[in-house]
Amino acid sequence: MRPSIRLLTGRFPEPPAVLRRGPLRADAFPSRLHDPRVASLLGIWLGTAFGVCFLTGLMSHFMQHPPSWYVWPSRPVSLYRVTQGLHVTTGLACVPLLLAKLWTVYPRLWEWPPVRSVAHAVERLSIVPLIAGAVFQLATGIANIAQWYQFRFFFTVTHYWVAWITIGALGVHITAKLAVVRANVGRRRDTRSHLTDRVSDPEPGTGAGLSRRGLGIAVTGAAGVIVATTAGQWVPGLSGLDLLGPRRPDIGPQRLPVNKTAVAARVTAVARDPGYRLGVVGPRPFVLTLDELRVFPHHESKLPITCVEGWAADASWRGPRLRDLLDAAGVPADATVRVESLEAGGAYRTSEVHPPHARDPLTLLATGLNGADLDIDHGYPARLIAPNRPGVLQTKWVHRVVML
Repeated sequence: MRPSIRLLTGRFPEPPAVLRRGPLRADAFPSRLHDPRVASLLGIWLGTAFGVCFLTGLMSHFMQHPPSWYVWPSRPVSLYRVTQGLHVTTGLACVPLLLAKLWTVYPRLWEWPPVRSVAHAVERLSIVPLIAGAVFQLATGIANIAQWYQFRFFFTVTHYWVAWITIGALGVHITAKLAVVRANVGRRRDTRSHLTDRVSDPEPGTGAGLSRRGLGIAVTGAAGVIVATTAGQWVPGLSGLDLLGPRRPDIGPQRLPVNKTAVAARVTAVARDPGYRLGVVGPRPFVLTLDELRVFPHHESKLPITCVEGWAADASWRGPRLRDLLDAAGVPADATVRVESLEAGGAYRTSEVHPPHARDPLTLLATGLNGADLDIDHGYPARLIAPNRPGVLQTKWVHRVVML
């Protein structure tokens, strides 16, 4: 046998100053911000923000891809403006909340033993889709509002299904952590009850650095700045504060933003063709030349146009009511119609218009915008404009309306 250390030195070796806990020492994370109460409060804010994003995103998806069992109403006219504006603004505010939340809880990745029970294993496994889904949703959402499509998947569908995965993982995580959150949020900041000691994480370090109050101010301040400098995209009267938003609602042809130009859609030549015709297909189909369309009874509608990227702009539109064109073609009042664009391809070159929108007196095939003829980038010679619909469904360069 090898001689013991005691026989060689006459004394036992000194134990380490701090015993190891798992792969790292117990004092590996000295910041006072790795605190269960801070994590619980951030979790409440972040969970609330994600809930708002999920519900408003669900509305946006079903407006673009309506289920067979429900038809969206045309009123109130600004409903989509509010819900999609909240969706994008809240999503942007989630960025500092998520970063702060991950900072407070990442030491838990090193806790030992890694799995203590079946319930603990389920809770830990739910963290993987929760974090991955949250990061994916925020990253691709920001890419979408910036129109930076460097991914190979269809954003709308992928964003929708990952949202379900993320919200499901969030539900599991909330269920697993509810007792911890209640214990830590219910206690005073500097004291801990016996229950809290049993259900919360080990005591955080007491190293110097940003205080809990300082972290709260920093996170809420960052989220507040993001909201204040992006909400002007969709909130009337705040466009002057829209410093970080990718769109200003008053900048573009005829004081209105443009997402897809006529050049990008490859319709410049056909849209300006003197032989343009608008066909309305129903029991009594007919065709209108551009001059005939211009003398068809016109009306004015003051409606916002709202994009899925979160911006919204008010405008004054002028043109024939869609319901008047449908009545002239003998289309029944309960019929759904399809509006078709001169654009040769694209996921949104056609749009189905259900009776609540098709028969709304504010719904137009607009030929004018803000007191002038429609600019070609806004859909000349005619475009659909209807209340409470996403901008991608307000079809531009319309050449045919067909009863389904």
